[in-house]
Amino acid sequence: MREFLQRYWRVGAIALIVAGVMMLALSGYLAPYLRVVVDPVVGAQRWLATRYLAIFQMARSPADVTALLSENERLKSENSLLRSQVIQLEEQQKDNDVLYSLLKVARTRPDSSYVAAMVIGRDTNPFMRYILIDQGSDSGLRHGMPVVTAQGLVGRIDAVTANAARVQLLTDPGSAVNVRLPDSNADGMLTGAVTGDISLEMISQEAKLQPGEIILTSGLGGTYPSNI
Repeated sequence: MREFLQRYWRVGAIALIVAGVMMLALSGYLAPYLRVVVDPVVGAQRWLATRYLAIFQMARSPADVTALLSENERLKSENSLLRSQVIQLEEQQKDNDVLYSLLKVARTRPDSSYVAAMVIGRDTNPFMRYILIDQGSDSGLRHGMPVVTAQGLVGRIDAVTANAARVQLLTDPGSAVNVRLPDSNADGMLTGAVTGDISLEMISQEAKLQPGEIILTSGLGGTYPSNI
């Protein structure tokens, strides 16, 4: 019985001490003493957390670098693919522009037939102005036929094979085309030169020419059809 009472009083004493400490803490009397105990603990925890974060970041760095390198390679591949697609679209747009220009030319002279051709070569003689195209007699081309682009007349076919033709350009020294200027109601002759230039000759001195006038073939001489 005495042992039981001793335990009872011991537990009660401890409870009273704890309750007293709590009341003192809540009332602020123990704040200076608690800071002495708590502040070092908080500082130690802060130091440990900082070191842990540094170690954690160091452990993750190799994985992050690998992921960044992988992402960089993926973006490079996508960029290369997009650039390739852009180039293809630009080439398609150029082809569409050429076809549209050819269609416009064909519509201006619906009574004529046309054959589309590409330039495949040029004359190496620096004093002559000839080009080679990839269409010939098998496509219906004949000597003397005019060659035009969306900008107008460029020359005439000078020689023909089955699958190619040589075109004499307007800038060739041997080229001479009878032309007319509708705005000025004047006739003349367009000739080439060794320098690659063209000049308008045999114009009446009374003709009042204006800059930017359209020049059309007159059809005289039978070399070219009129109104090209």
